[in-house]
Amino acid sequence: MVVQRLRCGSMRLQRPFLVSPHKYQYCTRLERPRLHILIVGCGIGGLSAAYCLGRAGHKITVLERASEISDVGAGIQVAPNFSRLLIRWGLGKQLLQHASKPEGATFLRCECLLLAWGDAMTADYGAPYYHIHRADLLDMLHTLATPFMTLRLNSKVVAIDPSAACVTLENGDTLSGNLIVGADGLKSVVRTTIGPAKAPIDTGHSAYRAIVPTAAMRADPALRDLVDSREIVSWMGPEKHIVGYCIRGGAEYNLVLVHPNSTVKESYMAEGSVAQMRADFADWEPRIPKLLQLVEKTYILPLTYREPLDNWVHATNKIVLLGDAAHPMLPSRAQGAAMAVEDAAVLGTLLSHLSRTDDPVAGLGVLLRAYQAVRRRRTAENQRAAHTYLNVFHLPDGPAQRARDASMSATADAAAAAFRYDADAEARRWCQDNGIGERERAD
Repeated sequence: MVVQRLRCGSMRLQRPFLVSPHKYQYCTRLERPRLHILIVGCGIGGLSAAYCLGRAGHKITVLERASEISDVGAGIQVAPNFSRLLIRWGLGKQLLQHASKPEGATFLRCECLLLAWGDAMTADYGAPYYHIHRADLLDMLHTLATPFMTLRLNSKVVAIDPSAACVTLENGDTLSGNLIVGADGLKSVVRTTIGPAKAPIDTGHSAYRAIVPTAAMRADPALRDLVDSREIVSWMGPEKHIVGYCIRGGAEYNLVLVHPNSTVKESYMAEGSVAQMRADFADWEPRIPKLLQLVEKTYILPLTYREPLDNWVHATNKIVLLGDAAHPMLPSRAQGAAMAVEDAAVLGTLLSHLSRTDDPVAGLGVLLRAYQAVRRRRTAENQRAAHTYLNVFHLPDGPAQRARDASMSATADAAAAAFRYDADAEARRWCQDNGIGERERAD
């Protein structure tokens, strides 16, 4: 991005501030405060926050405990509420290159329900639906955020001083800023400074995750249609369900297999037993055992539910939570990563309007509380819906299951209503309702 230096009276300003999803303006009469923001965690949420807060003009330092930025092999669903932000950030071409665009969704049980998507998804919701490998998305966001951040790897945060916005690293180093953003996931260290986390509720289920090369699937006539149809397929059964879809332009097939199991340690990187996975789904429709024979490695993740947090912002107004640190959710609705990216977009837009610290409308504390107010209801609804969906997918054979099958189209339509959400628009609406834009123009 080329920064043009414009004169405004006798003040020469060089730092841009965001005035629309695509445009920056470089001339105001009053320079806005520039925060030094420490972001803990370099996942999807952390990188999105680094980009959104960095483009708003703040100095960004990202602290990541790992020695490199990487992700295990797993797919991720990018619904229109998610993709509209990525496209707005300039990642449209990369999505077309690395992602797969499903043509529809098929739900299999006693009856087969097909929801046709295709180009209708963009027409109905203003943005496309994609499936993408998490590592590809992480790489895209890393490239996007790099010009706006300083990244420190091998930087595990072990202690936080909320009053000074200071973190202590495992190696003894300390860093101070004006604001700490906790984007450090399910086991967030930052969250413990705000208050005790809600105790996890064991759902009694775990999820296998695996990826299969589609070349091997195309070689089997029974599996070929799973690739060629380019649909997301959900198999629903008593106490279990499976979701499968193509990623990487159709080169790979992503599988998530949920089954009863509450003995797995809570870790995103835990490797599971391929043999046990095959045994757990041996009695499913004939394509499933054939498909699982092509799996060479699987990871397993326990599924625990957490009630929404009451507070995301520390009393000092120097610490705020984002993504799974604030609202971890089950994968049943495929909205976890989308919620983190939406968080980042709202926080970035609001803090692009940061004014003098004594300002009653646009001071840091007010804007952080506004961020929580804008986002908490949306994320809480998704947390609870994902928990409900898990139970709906696992109904035993009987009247409730038959009623579910008969109403799946309506259920899917209700879930899709969330696709219309525009995080940027919600943040701008809060600013308009509180007169921030008008006051800035008056300044």
